[in-house]
Amino acid sequence: MASIYDFSETEMSGQTIPLDNYRGQVLLIVNTASKCGFAPQLEGLESLYKQYHDQGFNVLGLPSNQFHQELETDEETDDFCQVHYGVTFPMTKRVAVNGDDEDPLFTYLKDAAGHGRIKWNFTKFLVGRDGQVIKRYAPQTKLRSLKRTLWTH
Repeated sequence: MASIYDFSETEMSGQTIPLDNYRGQVLLIVNTASKCGFAPQLEGLESLYKQYHDQGFNVLGLPSNQFHQELETDEETDDFCQVHYGVTFPMTKRVAVNGDDEDPLFTYLKDAAGHGRIKWNFTKFLVGRDGQVIKRYAPQTKLRSLKRTLWTH
């Protein structure tokens, strides 16, 4: 696979999201978990999304329960993110970020960023307008520091 444009995910509604839809845009891909201590980052991610969406920036949230911090169903996750954090950016059905059932997108992202295993929720991957991974961010990375690098690529 040459870029993220070769992948697709399934939105909470069940609709397929071809990542080719993000061609020419900056994309931040985040593995999320509703019960994680980093879940308040959803509010900041939503703020970034609203602030820069018209300039070609998108956020894609991929919930994962690999660290046992996600709600029971995709519907509960979707409702929780909307009600508690006002999330309007696309969220997918839950995925695995490591192991035998790992989502192929995460295999690609980890390989492209030159890092291995996802160690925790809210690992972030910044993808440039060309579909190539620019950088991987640790869960604890402050969104304001990420904001500084958004438009340099």
